Amino acid sequence: MSTERDSETTFEEDSQPNDEVVPYSDDETEDELDDQESTVEPEQSRVSREAEENRDTIRKECTWQVKANDRKYHEQPHFMNTKFFCIKESKYANNAIKTYKYNAFTFLPMNLFEQFKRAANLYFLGLLILQAIPQISTLAWYTTLVPLLLVLGVTAIKDLVDDVARHKMDKEINNRTCEVIKDGRFKVAKWKDIQVGDVIRLKKNDSIPADILLLSSSEPNSLCYVETAELDGETNLKFKMSLEITDQYLQTEDTLAKFDGFIACEEPNNRLDKFTGTLFWRNRSFPLDADKILLRGCVLRNTDVCHGVVIFAGADTKIMKNSGKTRFKRTKIDYLMNYMVYTIFVVLTLVSAGLAIGHAYWEAQVGNYSWYLYDGQDGTPSYRGFLNFWGYIIVLNTMVPISLYVSVEVIRLGQSHFINWDLQMYYSEKDTPAKARTTTLNEQLGQIHYIFSDKTGTLTQNIMTFKKCCINGQIYGDHRDASQHNHSKIEEVDFSWNIFADGKFAFYDHYLIEQIQSGKEQDVRQFFFLLAVCHTVMVDRNNGQLNYQAASPDEGALVNAARNFGFVFLNRTQNTITVSELGTERTYSVLAILDFNSDRKRMSIIIRTPEGNIRLYCKGADTVIYERLHRENPSKQETQDALDIFASETLRTLCLCYKEIEEREFAEWNKKFMAASVASNNRDEALDKVYEEIEKDLILLGATAIEDKLQDGVPETISKLAKADIKIWVLTGDKKETAENIGFACELLTEDTTICYGEDINSLIHTRMENQRNRGGVYAKFAPPVHEPFFPTGGNRALIITGSWLNEILLEKKTKRSKILKLKFPRTEEERRMRTQSKRRLEVKKEQRQKNFVDLACECSAVICCRVTPKQKAMVVDLVKRYKKAITLAIGDGANDVNMIKTAHIGVGISGQEGMQAVMSSDYSFAQFRYLQRLLLVHGRWSYIRMCKFLRYFFYKNFAFTLVHFWYSFFNGYSAQTAYEDWFITLYNVLYSSLPVLLMGLLDQDVSDKLSLRFPGLYVVGQKDLLFNYRRFFVSLLHGILTSMVLFFIPLGAYLQTVGQDGEAPSDYQSFAVTIASALVITVNFQVCGFQRLCWHAHPPDSQCCSATLQSMSTLFTFYTKHDHHDFTPCVFTGTASNALRQPYIWLTIILTVAVCLLPVVAIRFLSMTIWPSESDKIQKHRKRLKAEEQWKRRQNVFRRGVSSRRSAYAFSHQRGYADLISSGRSIRKKRSPLDAIVAEGTAEYRRTVES
Repeated sequence: MSTERDSETTFEEDSQPNDEVVPYSDDETEDELDDQESTVEPEQSRVSREAEENRDTIRKECTWQVKANDRKYHEQPHFMNTKFFCIKESKYANNAIKTYKYNAFTFLPMNLFEQFKRAANLYFLGLLILQAIPQISTLAWYTTLVPLLLVLGVTAIKDLVDDVARHKMDKEINNRTCEVIKDGRFKVAKWKDIQVGDVIRLKKNDSIPADILLLSSSEPNSLCYVETAELDGETNLKFKMSLEITDQYLQTEDTLAKFDGFIACEEPNNRLDKFTGTLFWRNRSFPLDADKILLRGCVLRNTDVCHGVVIFAGADTKIMKNSGKTRFKRTKIDYLMNYMVYTIFVVLTLVSAGLAIGHAYWEAQVGNYSWYLYDGQDGTPSYRGFLNFWGYIIVLNTMVPISLYVSVEVIRLGQSHFINWDLQMYYSEKDTPAKARTTTLNEQLGQIHYIFSDKTGTLTQNIMTFKKCCINGQIYGDHRDASQHNHSKIEEVDFSWNIFADGKFAFYDHYLIEQIQSGKEQDVRQFFFLLAVCHTVMVDRNNGQLNYQAASPDEGALVNAARNFGFVFLNRTQNTITVSELGTERTYSVLAILDFNSDRKRMSIIIRTPEGNIRLYCKGADTVIYERLHRENPSKQETQDALDIFASETLRTLCLCYKEIEEREFAEWNKKFMAASVASNNRDEALDKVYEEIEKDLILLGATAIEDKLQDGVPETISKLAKADIKIWVLTGDKKETAENIGFACELLTEDTTICYGEDINSLIHTRMENQRNRGGVYAKFAPPVHEPFFPTGGNRALIITGSWLNEILLEKKTKRSKILKLKFPRTEEERRMRTQSKRRLEVKKEQRQKNFVDLACECSAVICCRVTPKQKAMVVDLVKRYKKAITLAIGDGANDVNMIKTAHIGVGISGQEGMQAVMSSDYSFAQFRYLQRLLLVHGRWSYIRMCKFLRYFFYKNFAFTLVHFWYSFFNGYSAQTAYEDWFITLYNVLYSSLPVLLMGLLDQDVSDKLSLRFPGLYVVGQKDLLFNYRRFFVSLLHGILTSMVLFFIPLGAYLQTVGQDGEAPSDYQSFAVTIASALVITVNFQVCGFQRLCWHAHPPDSQCCSATLQSMSTLFTFYTKHDHHDFTPCVFTGTASNALRQPYIWLTIILTVAVCLLPVVAIRFLSMTIWPSESDKIQKHRKRLKAEEQWKRRQNVFRRGVSSRRSAYAFSHQRGYADLISSGRSIRKKRSPLDAIVAEGTAEYRRTVES
């Protein structure tokens, strides 16, 4: 077994997953994994011969090659791929985006092809061909052609409108402009005309049109600030920096036009934070990474000008690679409806076959011996029966209603417009309405089981606000006046005394301001001074205003708070930092910055005061700060209590502390620090070890409490959706602590929740796998599956898992093979068989673990997956779809959510400041997460109920209409003679019975929107498929059969021996057909009211449906009258209606028939509402008493002093800050040297390199 295991791909079971690390790329190769641990710093000073050798080697490994300012290079034959037969195209995509499906030439053939892939349309096309055969057809060809053309036309128009909208959106994006070098000069060009290798110039606030390599910018050292909100939903700026050589030599238009660099890099992939490549220029090679790449979808901020060369364009860009595969989405009702149509096909075929056999028997027994029935054609009974089989297929074709699909499309279109027009889902601040971007999924909104939500920008606003603080054990931030008295309502603090206050900061504790200004508590001033100096924020002055650029919104919020309280960070250089302290400007020497990382969870700064004192200031997570405090800290317990209070309020906390350092102690430590800073191996570990030596015996100042502001109404929305039995999973790229804190803030998690983490889940699943393996055996597959819960019943549990643990549990980890084994192929059939079996066992094991994970996760009330990649988000959604067969909805706001949105049954995009990438890939969009409750509980529920009622009624009315032919066949020798006039058959579904059912499908409401929101439990009917299923279908079939019997046999009995008022016998075939048709139209249209309510005035839509019923009946009789007066040639029943309907006897027959059909329905409906009322019936009955909407209240947290239930998430960025930039001085603005001096200096340096 060990040999077999070693010969196969093995999982890295010995490596412990890292909760802080985002997992591998979706496109990483095994070679990349092997090379990750042995990355060697490339040498920069190779001479031209070695550079060329490296270039050849890189070319073999990096197959994506880009030549700057040389479009012809990318058109060489070896870059061409065969697209279709001999047609070839370049492997380098152009920059035009195409999301549309049709053009002017392909619309008609492609649309017809797509429509005829639908079984019903193809069926009716075949039926139309059959009707053109005179020997078979008993119906005119137009009875099928008119409805078929109507269905195809309406669907084609809808598809055309949708595609025109896509064309407009694509045109708007592709026609955006930027500056591109052409003929040695920058010229304005459209995005769609940009190609790989082009050098472009971007200006402040421009969107980046393609993935480009940054060459230079107007900032020091060619720094560049970009906003990645459209990619990941984060609004804090990120910095990029060009290579030093391109910064020196590529600043002017002429030098950029002459730039002929060659770039070899990885193929296009979907990893947003990874890039590997090499620039070859001036006989040297320069390594490239993600910090030098500007991605499409980002926006240039706080940088006047930047230049870059296009690496990936159009469909090859990372944002487009992350969009995932576009899936054709259909609703659960669509699939069910198709199966029911197939069932009707089978029933139709069996009935037609039975009647054909009956005709053959009748011909043999009666037809051949009745001379008056001879039709001049000699055919055997079997042949006549065969022809009649096809005749009955045509006659009974309305059992499969052709107008069903077009009616469904009309209803869905109307429901989509209702969503678009809903003013309660309109966000006035951004002028953003809700938008239904598809018209095919509305009823699926009423069947959602699981919601998968992004965090940043979806649940949160990504805006951090300084709310409270604790200084020396005293909590500040409540509503207090300057005398320390609490008030329920108090005015905001007036910061007008501070000329640097930003005017947007809101604070209500006047006592804190009094403490700062009085100077009685020096620790208060020390607290805010620490916030003003201990950070890596960079400052920029614009029109006299201070603009802070922070590595995270948390850090920006703290520095901004200090600014408003009078301690203003003004400026910094490589070695100094300048602060305004209550109006007094002071400059401090920065001796060292000890930057943050995920393991340290803190950052420190060592400064020298103007008086010569050395002091260390530190801020970080309480879990790491408390371990490094001096033993004598008088406010330690009070601060701990404050942290617990802040945690119960779901605020993000940081502890602040400081330390006085002796000159001798610092000198000794600084030697170690400098040595670690230049270490060639394991530099980060060496620095962390040195940091530990100085960050000890700290004096605690207090703690800050920051609110990661949720969007309005998020806890209320989640609470209501939970009551509707909808489970919400949060999938985010944020770190575990941050995601957990947001879980508490939006009430997914509570203090009573038992949280399971990755290691707990892995252990549970491992135990379950062992138990399943032990139970396995020869008879295991015959034993019924046993569902064993992972947790005991009762209790509230939640699951929090990181992306690394997710890969570990689901066996999705990247694998490595031995280099030798990669070259070893199975030599014998036995080896091949063993290898195949081994792979199959691994696949079975993987599938079983995935199923166990889904079962475990679904037992939890909440699931939070953090530090996950876009692919993992989509994978989690797909697992729930696959193993739970549940309807899923994904909601997000950034490009990293697109794959998840496309994978779920329904995708929702949050439109706003975060960009439009998720919106463009979504099915529905709106501006705020809180609108989701109205989309599902109101529009989704109504759409589901309306569609279910519509389908039940539609099938019923068509069965009632069609099966009259079946009963009539017993009296006409099974001859496929129709029971109605041809034009009535043609117009029955189109005109006579269409309007009431359409209005019901568009306007029906069992309860109002306010009651739907107040009672979320009403939503479960859709989740359980209670209103439309096979049982309901067969009830509609039985109802239609009984109605058709009444419609046929009561008029038949009335017509057997009848004499009219004028002595004439009205019992002819045509009068009989008119009587049945009249009774049918009245019955099926009044049935709408029976389906709805007992009284016309019970609800506004009911009165509209009943009005439509009267209109449909009046249309019938008007049509009869027009036939009488205008001699409508195709109609063979001319004059019949006026002759028959003037007889009172006929009217009595119609009334009796209608009464017998309707009274049982009314009685059953009355009994069900009285004896077995549904939840909606009960609410509707007491709707006036329940009219007042219930106000939602936040769950109260019970704080127990001295009992620390959990730690709040610390507020820090996921990556290092700008400390390296600050320490190196590269971020500091300097006056540029003249270009000639730079070129001369570079040439001299190059010569020295060659000579050496």
